[in-house]
Amino acid sequence: MNFAGKVVLITGASSGIGAATAKQFAGLGASLALAGRNLDNLKEVASQCNSPSNKPLLLTGELTNEKDTEDILQKTISHYGRLDVLVNNAGILESGSIETTNLQQYDRLMNTNVRSIYHLTTLAVPHLIKTKGNVVNVSSVNGIRAFPGVLAYCMSKAAVDHFTRCAALDLAPKQVRVNAVNPGVTITNLHKRGGMNQEQYEAFIKKSQETHALGRPGKPEEVARTIVFLASDDASFITGATLPVDGGRHAMCPR
Repeated sequence: MNFAGKVVLITGASSGIGAATAKQFAGLGASLALAGRNLDNLKEVASQCNSPSNKPLLLTGELTNEKDTEDILQKTISHYGRLDVLVNNAGILESGSIETTNLQQYDRLMNTNVRSIYHLTTLAVPHLIKTKGNVVNVSSVNGIRAFPGVLAYCMSKAAVDHFTRCAALDLAPKQVRVNAVNPGVTITNLHKRGGMNQEQYEAFIKKSQETHALGRPGKPEEVARTIVFLASDDASFITGATLPVDGGRHAMCPR
């Protein structure tokens, strides 16, 4: 795989899967536009994946803000003149069951995890058509399987999966591919940011040895490599796919 001459825009690039994905693309020669909310973290990621001749463009903003989203896309095009790959990675997680959730939580999760992807992708499409580029969305095993206690999150990721399939069909005549990855539990800060304390997080990770067929949680780099594959010419005949990267969790049933 070689991304020399290709421009890749990654949202949520300041940590976790987004940061790992940036490093993978950089190692394959891509020109990067890295979007996130924390500039210091973006600078740290950039320092690990740039070269003197290929320094990433760093873009800060809040994707639930329409103007920020428009600026992120426009600054990418102004800087590089093109867009080949859009990785919609930014997302949030919150706990809440049908008994404990509320409309405010629903709005937060749907606005961040679905509406922002919808908006940024619509803005990027004209540029992706020019380059016959592609989109990779970061969904979750929660989009494939139901889990208790994370109602709005599961709904948002199911929406991302169906958005992926519908957009893939819309754009197939233009030779623009749209795919998604569905990670299982992955070692990032997502769960702590979603409200888990250290003790709860450690118990959750330990439990992952039982809830994943391969007996462990995933690493950000494992998801990143799959994202890069789907974005590459090696996946030239794959579109509308939602690919689990979850150690077999999606295939498991209690017995």
